Amino acid sequence: MNDVIQLLPDSVANQIAAGEVVQRPASVIKELVENSVDAGATRIDVLVVDAGKTSIQVIDNGKGMTETDARMAFERHATSKIRQASDLFALHTMGFRGEALPSIAAVAQVELKTRTQDDQLGTHLIISGSKVERQEAVSCPVGCNILVKNIFFNVPARRRFLKQNNTELNNIISAFEKIVLVNPQIAFTLHSNCNEVYNLPISGLKQRIVNVMGKRVEQTLLPINVDTTLVKIRGFIGKPESAKKKGASQYFFVNDRYMRHPYFHKAVTTAYERLIPAGDQIPYYIYMEVDPNDIDVNIHPTKTEIKFDNEQSVWQILLAGVKEALGTFCEMPELEFTQERQIEIPVYNPAKPMPSGRQQMKSSFNPFSVETHHQQVYQDWEQMYAPAMQSNETPEASLFETPDAFSADIAINADASPVHYQYKGQYIMTAVKSGLMIIDQHRAHVRILYEDFMKQKRRQETSIQKVLFPEIIEFSPSETLLFEKIEDEVSALGFDIINLGNGSFSVNGIPSGLKDVNPTTLLHDIVSAAKEGHTDIKEELNSSLCLTIARSASVSIGQVLSNEEMDMIVNRLFACENTNYTPDGKCIFYILPQTDIEKMLK
Repeated sequence: MNDVIQLLPDSVANQIAAGEVVQRPASVIKELVENSVDAGATRIDVLVVDAGKTSIQVIDNGKGMTETDARMAFERHATSKIRQASDLFALHTMGFRGEALPSIAAVAQVELKTRTQDDQLGTHLIISGSKVERQEAVSCPVGCNILVKNIFFNVPARRRFLKQNNTELNNIISAFEKIVLVNPQIAFTLHSNCNEVYNLPISGLKQRIVNVMGKRVEQTLLPINVDTTLVKIRGFIGKPESAKKKGASQYFFVNDRYMRHPYFHKAVTTAYERLIPAGDQIPYYIYMEVDPNDIDVNIHPTKTEIKFDNEQSVWQILLAGVKEALGTFCEMPELEFTQERQIEIPVYNPAKPMPSGRQQMKSSFNPFSVETHHQQVYQDWEQMYAPAMQSNETPEASLFETPDAFSADIAINADASPVHYQYKGQYIMTAVKSGLMIIDQHRAHVRILYEDFMKQKRRQETSIQKVLFPEIIEFSPSETLLFEKIEDEVSALGFDIINLGNGSFSVNGIPSGLKDVNPTTLLHDIVSAAKEGHTDIKEELNSSLCLTIARSASVSIGQVLSNEEMDMIVNRLFACENTNYTPDGKCIFYILPQTDIEKMLK
């Protein structure tokens, strides 16, 4: 029998390793930028073309590499950070596996220029598909300049699985943010197709967070600082009012390395119980420092899942630290005493009689006399509220329109104007022929408004409601880049928005029919929804935008409704194209059969 087991060629082995290390362009940027950080760079520039599919370039002013090191860096398991197995449990650097550069070179065309401070000339390497095509001396600055072109050019199956450019660029920005947030001592820039996305100077930690996330977060950050023998925790958490339904920035770092940790996330959310609505997300930027011997960072190829030896103890410390930050820094109303409005407290003087607290009564005053001002005040009160007393319209009535016909398969009992019952401010309960129907009022109104907005969008009948005072909304650089791509679609929905530059926009009008909706919150929700979706698909984008607006404008859980308002919701719901589920697939109503009710009450 012939032997069947053989060693793989290095080129094939590198491509297999690349499957773990290089998943998409964002993976390349993560590995290259982390190498630049480890090289002691104080400035790192990242340039991408076509979301990294065409090219990725990372330029740093670190210590660079010698000619020998430049060649060795592209060999498998070559690393400057590990000498023996025990070093794996005492890591103080970012990259250490020794597979990043050879894996990248296995699936792309790589060009490297590098020089150290001690060398007069640098080294120029060109590698394609793990094969060195050229090596020569070159004049270049100290540091590294590495260009990665045509990723997955020799693995077309992998290239076909790359997403649309907007999605890949969002992944790049996400990877970039996780590195820059933990390295404020380094200046960074990020350019996409020659457009500047980020320009981050060297700064303090809080200023770096503000520069990355936008100016609006500056007033919402509460510092957290805990120092114990087990763990040191620093960073910032959001004030309760900064909570969002989705898209909140949540970051954990340990020993300057980003990590995902659902268990520690639960500690943070536990501290906010009863302070924010259930299901809302709070932003946080938490940095932990622990003994490297107490963690294992090599349990996942991307090194984002980290195992702690003392998770429960760290959990308790983190929970206590967040609660202390909330209790210490949550603002309370303060009285301000200016020079013009000082309150004088008299000093007791026994020589002077104390003023009496009694008021002198005017003996001629008759409260029942028509000559007094009492009657005039009463008449003015009647005139002031006369228009409201004459109007029969309820304050919430403008949210609803004339009810449409009921669906044929759901018939309401008895009279034409049925009585509905609202349970716990969330459910509308009404009798139907087959039993008791329970409707989620918020979900029902979301379905109604969603279909209204979609119909208006298709007919291009949107109308703009001008706001009395324009509101200024500020986006982070990544949000600005995304919003500019969807700005035309947002305007088509009925928004009047002017770009003021530097991530600031003026909201001068919103779609008609949106009552008591905060435009800035709504637009941030729209951007968050677009960031998670496929923004290149127009119909899907329109659907996502309409759903976001419908959620913001619909009646909320806990909102008390009159019988007429509940009747309008019920009737309009069953005039919709889809009455059973919300646009995101949540059940709207349930019918408790009459037979089940009778069985339970036997």
